[in-house]
Amino acid sequence: MSIAESSLPALKDLSLEQKLGQMLLLGFRGKELKPTNPIVAEIEEYHIGGVILFDYDIKLQSGDRNIESPEQVKELTTDLKSHARIPMFVSIDQEGGLVNRLKPEFGFPPTLSHKALGERNDLDFSREHGREIARLVKQTGHNMNFAPCVDLGINKENKAIYGRERCFSDDPEVVALHASAYVRGHKEEGVLTALKHFPGHGSSKEDTHLGMADVTETWQQHEVLPYQRVLDEGLCDMIMTTHIFNRNLDPDYPATLSESILKGMLRDQMGFEGVIISDDLQMKAITAHFGVEDVMKQALTAGVDILAYGNNLDFDPRIASKFVRVAKEMLHDGDITEERIDESVGRILKLKEQIC
Repeated sequence: MSIAESSLPALKDLSLEQKLGQMLLLGFRGKELKPTNPIVAEIEEYHIGGVILFDYDIKLQSGDRNIESPEQVKELTTDLKSHARIPMFVSIDQEGGLVNRLKPEFGFPPTLSHKALGERNDLDFSREHGREIARLVKQTGHNMNFAPCVDLGINKENKAIYGRERCFSDDPEVVALHASAYVRGHKEEGVLTALKHFPGHGSSKEDTHLGMADVTETWQQHEVLPYQRVLDEGLCDMIMTTHIFNRNLDPDYPATLSESILKGMLRDQMGFEGVIISDDLQMKAITAHFGVEDVMKQALTAGVDILAYGNNLDFDPRIASKFVRVAKEMLHDGDITEERIDESVGRILKLKEQIC
């Protein structure tokens, strides 16, 4: 059996290093996979749980990143998978509309934004368009799409969310209906999805890519309603956190690093038992306020299952080695237990059963 055909191992058969690696999802540079590419070592030696592809390198301000053509992307994702002894999440942000990595300029078909789907307000159409996007994602070798965005279109001045047409509506019930339809379309193609950005980015004005977004005075409880609706329908594979700060929910940490929000609200109050993935931990909302290792420690404490590093806003080929060292130190010092690690990896492996 080749590595590419390897099946999913049982949790009990994984080493500590393998388990820790499963808790990472990393971005990388390159349109083809050379043996010297750092991502190869991160897959083979650190057993990372997933990768994410981008069409543009923000750090280098260059279009020379991961995507050039349908054939090239398929070959790249196939090569990535061939190095993994444990099947990986091969992910992408392909919401549709303005947030699309598989662009027409690279030979891919155009897609519609969430706003366009919401304005059309045809659930069958949203489901079918979700399926078309999933088919595109699947054909290029991806098995995970970081979509749909279920933020409410509350603040019209929000350039990162509302301005990029990422909201189905400002009505949480409408958002929930279209999100469910969109997800069902993906499930018909066997592509995993992630609802984002928990507990809601729609009332913010600031862009968390650029700095902290404080929603203490604007966030509303019904921003979590779409999550609850999709969750209650059994359609929620994964939830992505956001780096918004709300002192009424946590006076010390943004949502991604907040135990009270992730464990208290999402796990205990809402009953979510699936995978929690962070938004990119290299966004300025995080890096301008916390050190790299402190972020890793707090993410583990807060209950994040997968730590995402796009290596796009910044580039660090040593993320995997740093995380393994930090996690082992926390285990040694008694700050976390291996049972805590097992809980996350158990959820990750359970989700991966759907793509194996």
